[in-house]
Amino acid sequence: MSEAIGRVRADLAGADPVVRRSDRADFQCNAALALAKRLGVEPRDLATDIAGALDLDGQTVVAAAAPSGPGFLNVTVTDHAVWEQVAARLRDLRLGTGAPEGGRRTVVDYSAPNIAKEMHVGHLRTTIIGDSLARVLDFLGADVVRQNHLGDWGTQFGMLIQYLDEHPDATWHHDELDEGASAVSALNDLYRSARAEFDADPDFADRSRARVVALQAGDPDTVAVWRGIVTESERSFRAIYDRLTVLLTAEDSVGESFYNPVLADTVDELVAAGLAVESEGALVFHSNEVSGPEGKPAALVVRKSDGGYGYDTTDLATIRHRVRELGADRLVYVTDSRQSLHFQLVFEAARRAGWLTDDTSAEHVAYGTILGPDGTPFKTRAGGTVRLVDLLDAAVTRARAVVVEKNPDLDAAELDRIAESAGIAAVKYADLSTSRVKDYSFDVDRMVSFTGNTGVYLQYAHARISSILRNAGDPDTTVDPTTALHPAERDLVLTLDAHDAVLTEVAATLEPHRLCGHLYEVARAFTAFYEACPVLKADEPVRGNRLALCRLTARTLGHGLDLLGIAAPERM
Repeated sequence: MSEAIGRVRADLAGADPVVRRSDRADFQCNAALALAKRLGVEPRDLATDIAGALDLDGQTVVAAAAPSGPGFLNVTVTDHAVWEQVAARLRDLRLGTGAPEGGRRTVVDYSAPNIAKEMHVGHLRTTIIGDSLARVLDFLGADVVRQNHLGDWGTQFGMLIQYLDEHPDATWHHDELDEGASAVSALNDLYRSARAEFDADPDFADRSRARVVALQAGDPDTVAVWRGIVTESERSFRAIYDRLTVLLTAEDSVGESFYNPVLADTVDELVAAGLAVESEGALVFHSNEVSGPEGKPAALVVRKSDGGYGYDTTDLATIRHRVRELGADRLVYVTDSRQSLHFQLVFEAARRAGWLTDDTSAEHVAYGTILGPDGTPFKTRAGGTVRLVDLLDAAVTRARAVVVEKNPDLDAAELDRIAESAGIAAVKYADLSTSRVKDYSFDVDRMVSFTGNTGVYLQYAHARISSILRNAGDPDTTVDPTTALHPAERDLVLTLDAHDAVLTEVAATLEPHRLCGHLYEVARAFTAFYEACPVLKADEPVRGNRLALCRLTARTLGHGLDLLGIAAPERM
């Protein structure tokens, strides 16, 4: 299409033909609309000229191009080209997908639970959105650095360590607890007790503050207890990550404590650059871009009036470290939308300080809130925060009931496997398939359905295709490009062929729901194909071509689900 445009007008050579999928043809060429405006001619006339400039004699790709509407070209490709594309993608281990992010060092900051506190429903979206984006960027060639910014520093650790010191009979190490009990759950309970004592007993509060000073000063006994708390907490987080098949490891954990030694230097640089000024005893950065109350510039407090540092300073030190020490080209922060202003100010300060340059981008991947089925914030019946493990257990329990209804004779081990896989898939897909900026309702009954746009439906589609291939004897199929295409075959191939473009869009927009939508369309197109086109009973070479389509669909679904962090079972 681009060559045809160049033949119409030499000065248009190399113009983007703006070719997209269409519901009126295989593709639609939309270039004539914009080009005609630039040239001062009628779009439909230019579209007609472009169609006339196509040399279709002996053309192996384009079968026809017909003007339509106010300046579109409806493009049909040849059956031969469609089958050749199937064969080419099957031969390629990457399914025809390039590596547009090649060599780009990208830091993805996600999950970030607090040490000594249980992961709750608020950690779900950051964890699975961040993990999926890291998987996609990594597959597309980026040098991905995962960062789990743990909350492992602050006053709360002084009171917890002091409480543990004064209650030596307290049990919180994993090897001291009953089987199935969580160390971080025990620590969470102990922290609540410490907090209550801190609020009720001024002497204990003073001792806790002194313990904070000891921790910050590197007192060996205090640091040893702190390290034990961090280790036990991370062990509990690891169990959640394993269950969610999230790829974060201990090596990816870089907590707030890591940046503590460089906070003063970070502030000194801001002061030297004239970006941090004194305000009521504190040092403050004032924005040039964002106004706060009464029209005054919004501000970051980079050093408190008591000399301490908060999240603002830590996040600035984080950017400074990731650009200078990690060599990041792209910074991606996956946190909820309520932190949008905070990151807008942090990014502005980092740009003005020279840490972020035109060669380095920083993006806040904001997301909405998880709501209950009634559309209100998701809480326990008592009004408390829902533990993440309880949310996952609820989904697996409901999935088990659905599976038993469909397969009452399954043995216990197989039932456990399918229920766990389906329950986790249901939770992850329900989240990832929603535009991340929107709130969504956690409705477990809808999530575990085997029909509709659910993770379980996609898993079932993959398992069904795997069953077809097993029944075929898993032959080494060869695609015959001379075979005529059935309309359902054509639609399936063109839907599959969008895989590369969709992944590129996800990398650019950081929106996993685009991949979910693509996989759902693939599953729907396969269902329509399978209902219209017999596979195992077809004669050759049609049978071989259709088995190749089954194989390519299974590989595409499996690959896409893997990039979402969802299992693609072969039996279900």
